[in-house]
Amino acid sequence: MFAKPKLPCKGRAMRVLVVHNAYQHKGGEDTVMEAEVALLRSRGHTVEMFTRHNDAIASMSKLSAAVNTVWSGNVAAEFEGTLRAFQPDVVHVHNTFPLISPAIYWVAARLQVPVLQTLHNFRLMCPQAMLLRNGKVCEDCLGKLPWRGAARGCYRGSVLQSTVLAGMVTVHRAMGTWQNKVTRYIALNEFCRGKFIEGGLPAERIAIKPNFVDFQPPAPAERQGFLFVGRLSSEKGVDVLVNAQRQVKGSALRVAGTGPDASLLDKVPGLNAMGALQMEQVRQEMGAAIALVLPSIWYENFPRTLVEALGCGLPVIASRIGALAELVKDGETGLLFEPGNAEDLAHKMRWALANPQAMAAMGRNARKQYEAEFTAERNYQQLMTIYESAIAEVKDRISA
Repeated sequence: MFAKPKLPCKGRAMRVLVVHNAYQHKGGEDTVMEAEVALLRSRGHTVEMFTRHNDAIASMSKLSAAVNTVWSGNVAAEFEGTLRAFQPDVVHVHNTFPLISPAIYWVAARLQVPVLQTLHNFRLMCPQAMLLRNGKVCEDCLGKLPWRGAARGCYRGSVLQSTVLAGMVTVHRAMGTWQNKVTRYIALNEFCRGKFIEGGLPAERIAIKPNFVDFQPPAPAERQGFLFVGRLSSEKGVDVLVNAQRQVKGSALRVAGTGPDASLLDKVPGLNAMGALQMEQVRQEMGAAIALVLPSIWYENFPRTLVEALGCGLPVIASRIGALAELVKDGETGLLFEPGNAEDLAHKMRWALANPQAMAAMGRNARKQYEAEFTAERNYQQLMTIYESAIAEVKDRISA
């Protein structure tokens, strides 16, 4: 028999089963998951991993990959074995797409184990996961059946793959998976929580917990030039960044990252393309820049680089879009500009160069915001509160 949920949890070590389908190219979700696991283990909790990796798709037929995206019976059976053997207090899911599938939610619910899912993107309501199409925000599928995303081939330009994703969302919406089988969702900020509610997720089950970073800030250094850190791709607004840099005379811009838009960096005056850097190198760069530039054109859920910048006392110049407008306090911890508008970004960059003392004050405010909202300890307390709430809800349901 599977043990019933145990209460109280406060003050005792918990057993946490973390579920994650890792991406082909390691990204922010993978890093956030790893940081959270390390945080739990550092506090004495026992964490076991249930994972898959996208590389396994190469050995599967297209039909098998499609079927498993919607419902993977084999994975569900293995997951049940892991649940019975490990006997977790909670299951914490980060990503089930494409190899794990939402079938695991049904297994956990049948065995009366609380399940949480961190919502790192908008996959449950948008096949493309970013609410972005042709370089502009698109909410056509929000709160509706995602047939438009399928017909338009929004996922990787493939109608077939988009249809599989839309089918997965539709099937599990009809089955009540999202409504009834997930005990708690974790949104990364208030803006995203609102979008998930618009998309049909139950508001009362969505808690907010941001990403966090845990490191010693770099030693103070002379701050010069602007910094961009991230994937060089269209949704990150690389073209906006480059066009703004061309307009700011005397501006120095360092770019850390690689990606399909890397060629846009060629022969841009004052731009130093550094390629991919190690995390420690990135933080050293953050300690020596005037500001981090975040010109994204989509609803970034919670870029880890933003929290790292705040931790380094680095102001952020960001697009006034989605959660960025919530996370960057305009005139206090950074500057906001109109998304996609290179002229407006160039204007903010000129202002930053002309007002070093004001930028330094914003940097001090940025560090204060990090210490108040985004430390490991603060995040740990938030996570424990959410775990305890989910466990209590399942226990009450069993007792009723």
